[in-house]
Amino acid sequence: MLELRLNGPAAGHPVLGVIEGRVCAGDRICLLGPSGVGKTTLLNAIAGLEPRLSPGVQQRAGLRIGYLFQEHRLLPWRTVRQNLALVGASPADIERLLAEVGLGGAADSLPDQLSLGMARRAALARCLAIEPDLLLLDEPFASLDAERAAELRGLIARLLDRHPGMAMICVTHDPRDADYLANRLWYLVGRPATLRCDEPLAAGSQSGAPLRRA
Repeated sequence: MLELRLNGPAAGHPVLGVIEGRVCAGDRICLLGPSGVGKTTLLNAIAGLEPRLSPGVQQRAGLRIGYLFQEHRLLPWRTVRQNLALVGASPADIERLLAEVGLGGAADSLPDQLSLGMARRAALARCLAIEPDLLLLDEPFASLDAERAAELRGLIARLLDRHPGMAMICVTHDPRDADYLANRLWYLVGRPATLRCDEPLAAGSQSGAPLRRA
């Protein structure tokens, strides 16, 4: 699906070093590392948002990438329904997607009328509207209380179970997220950062049950 052959020093990039990795269909990767190490930078490179690094990302032709940023980035002057329509979702798809993320009653709300957790769900529905092959999540549980974080974590786990061919890379600071979402672990360490570990996890139960390290 996707191969990483990044050479930050050769590209004049100050954050990331030499990084090699591969993402395959069905991979559920949690990307861990200390604050400021470059996790979001790596996600941006994969999404094509780091011009110096993105040439080192080799992806399958036609690969569709959905990106859930730390901020929801919904257009504030458009309703949730209109935000999804802007990425090409049909009226029927909008209803289905919002029901899938538990926002069936919020289609005509403006983003500022939503809680942070609801806004993240709406942004996730927008990501899913393009039927992504690879879902990038940048700290999706940050700033949520424990209950809302658990709800969103469970939702993402169920979505991945329903779309087993979709791959995910989730940036997180919490190893508990990896226990519930990941079948692989990536760690970024050092300055410039390198990918020191690509640790597989043993298969666990479905729908958000913890996974065990192999």
